Amino acid sequence: MNIHLPTILIIILILYSAVNFYIGIRGWQTFSTRSSPIFRLFYLLIFGICALSYPLGSLIQTLSPSTLGDNLTYAGSFWLGMIYYLLIATLFIDLLRVLHKYKPFLPKRATQHPFFVATVIFWLTTGLILYGTWNARHPVTMNYEITIPKTTGSLETLQVVMVSDIHLGKIIDNRRLTKIVNRINQLEPDIVLIAGDIIDNQVDVLPDQNMIENFSRLHPKLGTYAILGNHEYFDKQPDRVIQYMEQGNVHILRDQWAIVANSFYVVGRDDVSKQRYTGIKRQDLASVMMGIDHSLPILLLDHQPTSLEDAVNQGVDLQLSGHTHLGQLFPNNLITKKLYELDWGYLSKENLQVIVSCGVGTWGPPIRIGNRPEIINLTIHFVNNKD
Repeated sequence: MNIHLPTILIIILILYSAVNFYIGIRGWQTFSTRSSPIFRLFYLLIFGICALSYPLGSLIQTLSPSTLGDNLTYAGSFWLGMIYYLLIATLFIDLLRVLHKYKPFLPKRATQHPFFVATVIFWLTTGLILYGTWNARHPVTMNYEITIPKTTGSLETLQVVMVSDIHLGKIIDNRRLTKIVNRINQLEPDIVLIAGDIIDNQVDVLPDQNMIENFSRLHPKLGTYAILGNHEYFDKQPDRVIQYMEQGNVHILRDQWAIVANSFYVVGRDDVSKQRYTGIKRQDLASVMMGIDHSLPILLLDHQPTSLEDAVNQGVDLQLSGHTHLGQLFPNNLITKKLYELDWGYLSKENLQVIVSCGVGTWGPPIRIGNRPEIINLTIHFVNNKD
């Protein structure tokens, strides 16, 4: 059963409101016992601004895009991370309080000075958010080296740089893209592969921020290939994304394949979420790969790592995916680990090798905790044609 986007947004808004109400009330109960009326008024004002900034900014951006909407959304995105960890901490404290009522075990200082405990939690959470913000802005290079036991026309090794989940928009802007492009060029790849979620939710950021020119600065020897992710469908204009990216010399493969240097194939699948947003199902992998010579290496780009068995059955040698963000905020990685056979890293599955990236960007909070944003630097060895 497909749930329409407006329904999803309403559910998210209700949950967001409930979480903010819970945290707001618990904070009021704690701080009001040891504070002046002025402080309590200040608390209500600041908490209200923080809680409303993201939904209000998003509404303004939708109705009439402006700097005010951008700034509110940007500020509110940090609050999303803050409220997430405040929720975890508050639930944990409340659980301890309930258990303490049945069998006292907490030190008196903790039970008699809730103001002190709440203050410590607030500043620890603030420190965590500051670290996560810094972490999200400093991607690392993840090096992989694999062998595909096939011969190619002329290549013995292939240097691949793969990125996913850039989420270009108001938060991850053209300045961030410049740094990503510079890092990729420093690695001197033979080919660049982008595994979906190029934009966050609005396609107009590509021309408005001159991002197309930035993409055209990529100079791999064998070209740049990309696929669509689920976020390319948020704005309901995936064709415009393709149009702009092609102007930046990025070739979008949408249930298509390309043979590169007469040596190997790059296959690009449309995202599995296409059906949810358009009502049209993506092609099955067997249809996409019709006409391929399986004696040559086959590299598959599929944004979400949900169809590994299909890749195995169709004789794919290497699948590159993203989407998971490895949860982005700990402990969400515990959820992604249950949802996906591989939510990050490397897996060998029969004839198939899989690499899933946690992405180079962020979605929602511009924060990463428990993982590092990454650029994949992959060396592929093929069977030496002379052997």
